[in-house]
Amino acid sequence: MCQHLRKLNSIFLKFNFPQHWQSSWAVGRLGEVRGFTASPDGYSAHSTTNHLQERIVDALCLGQKDKASRLLSELRHTRESLDASNFAPILQCCARLPDPLFAMMTWKFMEEKKIYAGGKCYFYTIRALCKGGYLKEAFNLISVLRENPDMYPLLTVCNDFLSFCDQNHTINYVKDCLDFMDHQMVGKNELTYSLLLKLAVAQQNLPAVHEIWKECVQYYRLNLISMRKFIWSFTKLKDLDSAYETLQHMVNLAFQRNSVVSRTAGGKIIIPQLDIPIPSYSDSTLQSYTKNNGILPSVFDYQERMDVNRSNGLCNFSHLMETYDHTSSRVVPAKHVNVSVRKLLRWSFNDVIHACVKVQNCALAEQLMSQMQTLGVKPSSGTYDGFLRAVVTSRGFYDGMKVLEVMQQKKLKPHDSTLAAMAVGCCKALQLDLAEGFLDQISNCSSPHPYNAFLEACDTLDCPERAIQMLAKMKKMNIQLDIRTYELLFSLFGNVNPPYEEGNLLSRLDVARRVHAIEMDMMKNGIQHSHVSLKNMLNALGLEGMITELVQLLRDAEKPFSSAYRFLGTPIYNIVLHSLVKANETRMAVETFKTMKSWKVPPDAATYSIMIYSCCDMKCLLSAHALVSMMIRDGFPLATVTYTSLIKILLKLEDFDEALKLLSQMKLEGVEPDLILYNTFLQVTSEKGKLDVLELIVEQMHQEKIQPDPCTCHHVFSAYVVQGFHSTAMEALQVLSMRMISEDDEIMEEKKTEYQNLIVSDSVECETQIMELFKESMDYLPIALLHLRWCAMLGQTISWSPNQSPWAKRLSHNYASGTAPDLRTGR
Repeated sequence: MCQHLRKLNSIFLKFNFPQHWQSSWAVGRLGEVRGFTASPDGYSAHSTTNHLQERIVDALCLGQKDKASRLLSELRHTRESLDASNFAPILQCCARLPDPLFAMMTWKFMEEKKIYAGGKCYFYTIRALCKGGYLKEAFNLISVLRENPDMYPLLTVCNDFLSFCDQNHTINYVKDCLDFMDHQMVGKNELTYSLLLKLAVAQQNLPAVHEIWKECVQYYRLNLISMRKFIWSFTKLKDLDSAYETLQHMVNLAFQRNSVVSRTAGGKIIIPQLDIPIPSYSDSTLQSYTKNNGILPSVFDYQERMDVNRSNGLCNFSHLMETYDHTSSRVVPAKHVNVSVRKLLRWSFNDVIHACVKVQNCALAEQLMSQMQTLGVKPSSGTYDGFLRAVVTSRGFYDGMKVLEVMQQKKLKPHDSTLAAMAVGCCKALQLDLAEGFLDQISNCSSPHPYNAFLEACDTLDCPERAIQMLAKMKKMNIQLDIRTYELLFSLFGNVNPPYEEGNLLSRLDVARRVHAIEMDMMKNGIQHSHVSLKNMLNALGLEGMITELVQLLRDAEKPFSSAYRFLGTPIYNIVLHSLVKANETRMAVETFKTMKSWKVPPDAATYSIMIYSCCDMKCLLSAHALVSMMIRDGFPLATVTYTSLIKILLKLEDFDEALKLLSQMKLEGVEPDLILYNTFLQVTSEKGKLDVLELIVEQMHQEKIQPDPCTCHHVFSAYVVQGFHSTAMEALQVLSMRMISEDDEIMEEKKTEYQNLIVSDSVECETQIMELFKESMDYLPIALLHLRWCAMLGQTISWSPNQSPWAKRLSHNYASGTAPDLRTGR
């Protein structure tokens, strides 16, 4: 009969009759099927209540709430007696839709009519309210059951309520619900504990998970599914030790003959066993949910408590695991283990392996992969996803490539997250081609993280053109840019000129256009500046010498109601001050420093170093001393950069004696000079023609094992050439170039065979090979080799023992004591 009605209804739909004809005809025919007798006015008197009930349900299903409300009001005038069974289908429909407002309307109608609500009505109403987000009203209705304990099973109602608390990510009513369960002695079953686990994980509450574990093992012999849920909880909260130990007990339980796992008709894995609720006690160990007015204790509190327990010799998690006795069952061979059991094991292994990524424990991930192979549990693509990410995070992309090869051999397709992890690993190694290849294989990726890693690598390698191509791909894939993307965009495209080139009118116009475009895109996507993005934008303006725009941006940020006001602090002012000093805007830097002090922004050591350095241009030693006094008074010790600025002022004042004394004082106070300080000495002494001071500094650098750089070579070579000592200049260049490679003569002998042909060969390919070293080496080796090749081409004999050079011996003999010469006699 029902099949016949469905056919007739489909005919109505084909002929496109009005919807109210279709619905009324369907309701009438269904009424006949349910036993209603048609009458001239529709239905007989004794079926009026059922008829209205069904019409209300149909109206709700069709979304006709006004009609449903009107039909509900018609029930007021019915002559038939009403009971809970007349309203249960309506409330059930409200719970299914959900429609919490109509459910409350129906409940209010039942209260007005003083209809005794049965357990099903309570259950459906509470479910409708929970689904609609009315948790407060739902719990108030649960509280009514406090006086009606013989209603619908309370544990089912409470579990349902806790489930919706988890779905809505709130614990506001969890404490009240648990108190209610304790007061009514409802008890808890495994579903209750599963829900409490989810709530604890959502709140990042590791102590609560351990408390739930203690109570579970006290009353239950945990099965495979329960253990899997605990393993998942421990991994989510990064408690890798507990997760690993639970996994090992799960393995022991899985390989026993009494381990039974089955599936429901819907394919869900279940353990066929009787779930008897345990009683609730007032001293329940789940007190972590009811402490402090529902505020859960922090993980740090738990960590401190565990440390105290270990020191006091109390039981820890390992001891709790010993509460199980699995020795009573015989272990079965791996090949006889149920397929569903293997799947549960694989899921739990996957959870622990993925947790290894978060804590960068590659060794444990390898151990678990080996154990899976031993147990006969085949890893899936998800397993390799976690394993590869652990390997790449700890060891780099090269080992990750080996894992990918294994996956290809097993014909396992990598996940998008696997490819993203490989792309990030390649970006960290600055392998842009490989990284781009992996990113192109990703089919669906909503996170911009791997693409941001590529942009960061482009920023490091100064490849903005490749960054533009990747940005276009991100736009094409509709990947939502985040604040990190914009931070990198300011760093990548905020500077037009290559390093060491000053900005000009055209480049500044280009920078202004780029910065404006990035900011407009940020506004379009509703993203505000972060501290880093603001710093990068200020840096970009400062590098281009756009002082007016830089100062205007700072003034806008200083307005209390601006979006960047909260980022104002010492780092921001330091960037502005550094840019002003670099642009020789000393007076403006002083005014900005005063403004900074007036805004109660505390200067740090970098601030004072910048301001002391600004005194170099003015050659104002008095102001520098005043700043040093302020710096010491604020508790900042003098650092190398501070001494460098003071020494530079003295050198510009041509007070070389005081500069060398300050260098000696610096060493006595335990502040180690660096290459920048020595290069500052060499630069000024070279410009002033003070070769005696220059040679003293070069020898001190050698004694302190500070390797020279190309700037060192330039200053020394230029000083000798200007004075007319050309042969000495070539000799010094050769020695310093050798020291750029290494300060150790034994190492130089080892390098001799490797680099000899590159230096003395007449082949043009040698220079190409040296230039190729620039791509592979981040140090000054290629420059040193080019210097030595130039010396060889000019007829110099290349000695691989630079300390045996006459020039080096003379410096060692004259300045071995490290004392300054008598500068008044000159050279």
